[in-house]
This record gives sequence, C-alpha cells and structure tokens, in this order.
Amino acid sequence: MTEITRLGFEPLIGWTAVYGLAIAAALAWGAYLWLRGRAWATRAGALTVLAVALANPAIVEEEREPLASIAAIVLDRSESMAFGDRAAQASAAFEALKEDLEAEGSIDLRVVETNPTANGTDLFAAVDGALADVPRDQIAGAILITDGQVHDAPSGAVGPIHALVVGDPDRGDRRVEIVESPSFGIVGETAQFGIRVEDPGGAAVPVSISVNGDPLTTLTVQPGETATLPLEIERRGENIVVVETPAGPEELTLANNSTAAVVSGVRDRLRVLLITGRPNAAGRVWRDLLKSDPSVDLVHFTILRPPNKNDFTPIDELSLIPFPTSELFEEKLSEFDLIIFDQYERRGVLTYGYLDNMARFVDEGGALLLVAGEPFAGPASLARSGLAAVLPATPTGGVITDPFVPAVTPEGERHTVTAPLAGRSWGGWRRQIDAEHRVGDVLMSGPSGGPLLVVDRVGDGRVGLLLSDQIWLWARGHDGGGPFAELIRRLVHWLMKEPELEERQLQLQTIEGEARITLRTLTDTPPSAELETPEGDTVRPDWRQIGPGLFSAEAPIDGLGLYRARAGELDAVALNGPANPKEYADLRSTTDVLEPLLEEAGGGVIRLRGDGSGTPEIRMVSQRGAATGANWLGLRERGAYAVRDSRSQPLLPGVLAVALALAFALMAWRREGR
Repeated sequence: MTEITRLGFEPLIGWTAVYGLAIAAALAWGAYLWLRGRAWATRAGALTVLAVALANPAIVEEEREPLASIAAIVLDRSESMAFGDRAAQASAAFEALKEDLEAEGSIDLRVVETNPTANGTDLFAAVDGALADVPRDQIAGAILITDGQVHDAPSGAVGPIHALVVGDPDRGDRRVEIVESPSFGIVGETAQFGIRVEDPGGAAVPVSISVNGDPLTTLTVQPGETATLPLEIERRGENIVVVETPAGPEELTLANNSTAAVVSGVRDRLRVLLITGRPNAAGRVWRDLLKSDPSVDLVHFTILRPPNKNDFTPIDELSLIPFPTSELFEEKLSEFDLIIFDQYERRGVLTYGYLDNMARFVDEGGALLLVAGEPFAGPASLARSGLAAVLPATPTGGVITDPFVPAVTPEGERHTVTAPLAGRSWGGWRRQIDAEHRVGDVLMSGPSGGPLLVVDRVGDGRVGLLLSDQIWLWARGHDGGGPFAELIRRLVHWLMKEPELEERQLQLQTIEGEARITLRTLTDTPPSAELETPEGDTVRPDWRQIGPGLFSAEAPIDGLGLYRARAGELDAVALNGPANPKEYADLRSTTDVLEPLLEEAGGGVIRLRGDGSGTPEIRMVSQRGAATGANWLGLRERGAYAVRDSRSQPLLPGVLAVALALAFALMAWRREGR
C-alpha cells in the first residue's frame, strides 16, 4: 500500500452548476468593472470566496494499491504458419518473450491464439478479445508473433502494438485465383471468368480448367495479369469450375495452385415438342402435366390424318395451319430440349429423313421420350425407322392385354428416376407392348418381368421408352391411381441431364472438419474410394452401404482448399472453406503488411532469425515516450492503482466561507459609500 495526500474538490452542487455560476459571476464582475465600479477588487474577492466554497476544496489522504499493467501476446496459429519452420520459430520466440515479461514483475501477461480454421488471420481481433475486459489505464500494449500476413485492421485498441515476424522472407510461392466469377448463369450460355496467377518467376504459366470434373481447356497466363475466360454453363444446379496450375520453381505449398468457383446454372425455358399420333385418353393428361410447369414451352401437334388420305374434306378445313414438318424437323429441331412421341405411328407425315434427323438429334445431346401404344408393335412402328438405332428395346410384335401392376425392378430400385417409388403400392394397367430389351437400364417391368420402362444414354443424348399407353390410368385415379406426375417429372429431368438425377454419380461434401463422399451406382460392388487433399496426399476411406446402390464414406480433414474424390471413373470436387481463402492468397513471410498498420498503433516490427531467436529487449516506457527502438520494444508503464481507503478534511468550512464573503461585501459597501 502507498499513502498519498492530495488536494481534492467535492462540490456542494454539480460541476455544471458551479461552472455556470462562475461564468455568470465573471460576466457580472466584468460589467461592474466596465461601469467604473470603485470596489472591483473586494467584489472579485467575494465572488472568488463563493466559488471556492461551492467547489468545497479538501485535503484528501488515500491508501493506494498499485495495479499491474496488462500486456497481451498473440500467437498466430493460422494455416500459413504451418509452412516451413514458422510454427517452431514462433514457439521459440514466445517462450523467450514470456520469460522476459515474467521476469519484469510489473506485467500481467495474457496469451491468446488465433483460430487455425478461420478464413484469414485476424490478429487485431485477437488483441481486442484478449484485452476486452481490461480498463484502458491498465493496458501496457500487445505483441504479435506471426509470419506477417494479417487480414484485419486495428480497431482502436490502446497501443503500442508490436510484431515479431518469423519465416524465411526469401521463399516464394506460385498461386492462382479466380478474381471474377458470376454467381449464376443461364444453361447453354457463356459466362465470363477472370483468372490471375502470381509467380515469383515472372514467366508465363500454363493454367488448366475443368468443369464438373471434366477437363475443358488449357491457357497460358502472364503472372500479375488477369486473363478472361469465357465458359459455357453446362447444366442446371451447381457447376464447379476448377482452375489449376503446376508447381512453380518456388513453392511453399500446392494448396493454392488450384482454386474453384461455384456457378449456379439456371435453365431459362425447357422447350418440348409433343407429337401425338392419334387422339387418346392420355393426350390431355400429357398436355396438362407439361403446361402446368411454368418453365416449359410446349409445342403440341396431334396428327389426325395422313397427308395422302383421299376424302372430300376441303383442304382449308383440314387444320388451322399447315403442319410445319420442314421447319420443325430440319431447321429448328436443335432448338428443342426434348421430343416426346405419344402413340405415334409412321403415316407419311414424318419421312424417314426426318426420323434420321431425330436420331442424330439424340446422338448430339438431345432427349427423346417415346410412349408406345399398339402401333409400336405393328409394321408402322418407329422401331422400323432410323430411330431404331437409338431405342433401347425392340418390339416383338405382341401386345399383352392382361391386367398387371407395374413393378420397380432391382435395377430401378437403384436408379434415381424410380428409386423413390420403390416399395409403394399403386393401381394396375391393362396393356403392355411386348419387347426385347437390347441396351440401357430396365427400371420398371410388367407381366412375367418384361421391360416396361427402359432408359439409355445414346452418344451425348438420352432416350426413355415407356412400353405402355396406360399411364393415364394413374393420373385418373383408376384402381387407386399412382405416382404419374412424380414419375414423369423425374424421367423428364433425367432425360434433361439434371445433375441430382444422375444414376451414376459421386458427390463430395466438406462439413465441420469432415469430408463426406456419397456414391450412387447401379451395382452392389462399388469401386474403392480415394480422397485427395489440397496438398496432394491421398486418403482411402472405406465404403458403407446406406441403401440400394447407395454408399457413403467419411474422412477427417483439417485444411482449407480444394478436395477431390474418385471412385472408378467418377470424380467430384468440393471446397473446404471459401472459393479463394484469404489464408492462401499470399503465403510469403513479410513485414510489408504490418509496418504501416503498427506505425499508427505506436509500435514496431522486428524480424526474427531463422531459429526464432533474436527476440528484442522489452522495456517499460512512460506514457508519452517512444515505444520502439533499434532492437527493443516498449510497453507502457500505466501506473494504475486502486484506492483502498480515503479520508478528507475540508479546507474552507461553510462558516468561514460565509464570514469571508460578508467581510468582502462590507468592504465593498464601505468603499462605494465614500
């Protein structure tokens, strides 16, 4: 304890009132003086006595307990500190610094570490957090031990703030980043990406680009310049654009040699051509289903008579418009996304050449859905045209008319189109076209296990074949109905290559320190799983089956960046953290970032030796003295204290103050009365 005697004031009224009265008295005295009052000195004495009396001066005796000055050490534990010997150097510097500060005795030390999984290095936020509950008059300062990369700014913490920088300043690193990327794009249209490479070598760098795991192109980028890359949005939903560059002449890590951007593909409109071969009960059901979807542009034709039919109907009454066969099936066929044939038979309207065009349309990436009626089993069947090359089944010529309930096949239980329907009960149908399965996947079967719904990939396109015209019974609720709309929507979306409906797909997610791989396949024996980390290491987790054709595997992860999963010919990529992590934007050890920031905070930056030695001398400095020198750093000696006991004795008791004021007033009256 320390005893201190001081002069104190305990005003009888608030300080605001005291100041106000003092100003009013000074103005009044000034006016008195200007009017040549004769007792100006005695009146000034009276006013002064009143002012001092209101301030109530006293002799204060205090017992004070000195309080320690509090300093913080912030250890940078961000991912960039894991490269080279930075972590070891930082630990060595911390131990030496801690020993010096503990020997000082007057410093209460607080130690805090930055979040190693955060997107960036927030050193100043760590300082604020460590000293948040400390009174400002006790803060001696803070010392940062870091590689010099920081991603936040000082927020007004009491200085000084110093930095000890570890790491080899001569080590370079090649890195690539996507500086411009749209968040979404229209499927089939082009989006612009900006790619930038930083490389200490300075020579042009090759950069490879892949989209959704498929290699796309390679271009050469000059370091420090932004290259523009136009890319077509391939599909609806997430499209992951991965940009990679090989290892450079100097590398701290390969984790920032690849980066990715996620672009959401939005389908503008789905253009569907529906051709009905003859009026039937399913025609309105198909039309209503497709028209109910606002994203579908539907063109529907029903062919009521062949062009060579000879009757007496006037030509201008046969249809509202001529059937635009040439325009639809030659000029604008590629503008459609999906063609649906509903119980169509060859009647001379669509020539063999048009049907050949449709087969090419599918092979080049189009989608075809054929709903077969009785004509499919006859001599005018589409299976006897150029479309036969893309159809997954061939009719035998027989038609099964016995009632049956459609069943999901074992293969269908694994396929994304029909897997959600497995295990349900529904109404029966009354007709199936007998056919021989050739290629593709049989998802549903009819009597005796014959194929009912078959899908296949043909070239770049897809085909679906429904070997019955009875699906409308489900839509009408016959015999309890069935999932007509759900089945058709899922089938159409699969034909349109929606990514979530791929029957053979590999998905990778990074969730809370874990990589989760999900595999969907049509077999019960999955290929082995591989997970590649941003550093190029490979992990092989084990599969566990979670459903028919559905497998999952997990592996712990702890680093930011791009992860890759592989299973056979399938692969997937996922980002752990943001697309361009701040932590990997620049991994060099540098003092350039902190020097201007700490100059404003009243501190200095000192680079340590390669083994973490060379910590500067720590000095306690005064409130206004310099806080840094050639090889020393200063912490403020705040001199804070807590008052444990206090006693006061008034210097101007009330009676004495009144007597003095009256004495000065009488002297003024006497002076003015002469």
